[in-house]
Amino acid sequence: MTNVVLVGTLDTKGVEYGWLRERLLRTGVEVIMVDTGIMGEPRVPADIPREAVARAAGTELSELRAAADRGAAVTTMARGAEATLLRLHAEGRLDAVLAIGGSGGTSIATRAMRGLPLGVPKLMVSSMASGDVAPYVGSSDIAMMYSVVDIAGINSISAPVLANAVEAAAGMAKAFQRASLDRQRPARLGAGSRPLIAASMAGVTTIGVDAAREHLTELGYEVLVFHVSGTGGRTLETLAGQGIFAGVLDLTLSELADDLCGGILTAGPDRLSAAGRAGIPQVVSLGALDMVKFGPLETLPERARYRRVHVHNPSITVIRTTPAECAELGRRVAAKLRAATGPTAVCVPLRGLSTLGAPGGTYHDPDADRALFSALREGLRGSSARLYDYDTHINDPDFGRAAADRLHAMIGAARAAA
Repeated sequence: MTNVVLVGTLDTKGVEYGWLRERLLRTGVEVIMVDTGIMGEPRVPADIPREAVARAAGTELSELRAAADRGAAVTTMARGAEATLLRLHAEGRLDAVLAIGGSGGTSIATRAMRGLPLGVPKLMVSSMASGDVAPYVGSSDIAMMYSVVDIAGINSISAPVLANAVEAAAGMAKAFQRASLDRQRPARLGAGSRPLIAASMAGVTTIGVDAAREHLTELGYEVLVFHVSGTGGRTLETLAGQGIFAGVLDLTLSELADDLCGGILTAGPDRLSAAGRAGIPQVVSLGALDMVKFGPLETLPERARYRRVHVHNPSITVIRTTPAECAELGRRVAAKLRAATGPTAVCVPLRGLSTLGAPGGTYHDPDADRALFSALREGLRGSSARLYDYDTHINDPDFGRAAADRLHAMIGAARAAA
């Protein structure tokens, strides 16, 4: 039996959820309706009522109503919905989850979805989906669909949008169940036969990282590459903290430059921390620390307009990091790696950190690079982290393969010592 779970507020969106359930049943799947409403009465029956959702969060619905604090109630029901979905998943009764809503409904449903493992189909149809969806998606694999109009009745625009969502959810659920039955899908991420490696990459470090990825694949690993887009770095950190990786090849650290200099693709202050805390072997390089990323050229802050500006594409404009900024980045990288509890190596490409930073490139700046390297060396002095210089550029395929070989050796040594 294929099950699609609907999660939503059946007091305010009951008619729409009833429509979704009817359409889903026509596709041949079973439907489990979870009610996360709080104040009004549900307009359609639920398979898991709101009272049960509140109890899953450790409280009673009557208490939430009496407190009359909508924000706290939404947070609590989201927590209860997450616990409910996890239970259904553990029982084998969840093959996909579908939700619709505005800001409140989206907050509740996506909080619940984020708790599910990667690979479990999750689809959110939301009036908030055309803006910044990072708070809703986080580091999960939620698919966001813009509702175009608000979720308020079934009309000539909402009907085809929601019908597409129904077919998408049903199709994903059936495919997910088939893969599970065929045992093609590991029970959890990292449970496959090939050890997992996390790698970080940007467009300006692709050649070197691709060479490393291909070499690690030849050595028997499965390599997951994370784009250093802010969310990508946070996802890498989240999964590394879960201990699913055999090793981390963190060759691209531009999110640290964005964090220092106010760029738009920061992954936050905890970037480059999780692997070290978890004791996972890691090989780190300094890819793309020669730039800070901003949005379209017309949005560039005034303070950045007099720097070395490069239009990477219509959506991204970059500026070159200064020697002072590079020195601070070197200190920050060193401080994070000094705290690592597992084997750590730093591979330094002395001839450039990106395609722009190669000799003759727009951002080739030996003084800034030397400031970065010197601060890093000084910061790592006396630590267990090993530093290796390479008289090459980060996008030299030989550099990528050398970094991969070093990580492979570290993983082997760690296993032998275990």
